[in-house]
Amino acid sequence: MLANAFVLGSSTGFNGGDILFQLVMFIVLLALIKKFAWGPLMGIMQEREQHIASEIESAEKSRVEANKLLDETRAELKASRQEAQSIIENAKKIGDDQKNEIIAAARAEAERLKESAKMEIDQQKEQALAAVREQVASLSVLIASKVIEKELSAADQEKLINEYIKEAGEER
Repeated sequence: MLANAFVLGSSTGFNGGDILFQLVMFIVLLALIKKFAWGPLMGIMQEREQHIASEIESAEKSRVEANKLLDETRAELKASRQEAQSIIENAKKIGDDQKNEIIAAARAEAERLKESAKMEIDQQKEQALAAVREQVASLSVLIASKVIEKELSAADQEKLINEYIKEAGEER
């Protein structure tokens, strides 16, 4: 039983050498990890952090520039709209002026044509009256010569006048 207890005692007892060996191995392992894994890993993390920081800075610069361009574009658009409105108003004014000029010219031309037509009508009226006077004078002379040739009764005279008026109407 003693042998049994020795085997049992050695397996359940405190073994400082193993613990010390494991502790030394753990420290060596930590030193190796720090030198070969932790250092490069931290270098990569710092590079990543710097890359992200530069990307954020670049994005911020781009955002500021985009806002500046947007403001400039809005200002140009506003100026363009104002210029377009000015052009439209100017074109409307010119159009109204031209319309008024055309209307005034048309009225003046219509008045001129009206006056010209009145003058022409008056001239034709005068010519027609002169022609009627001539015909009346020639008819009067003709009637007088016929009356002188023969003496007629009142009924014959009226018949003769009507015939000559009829003849004069056919000559026209």
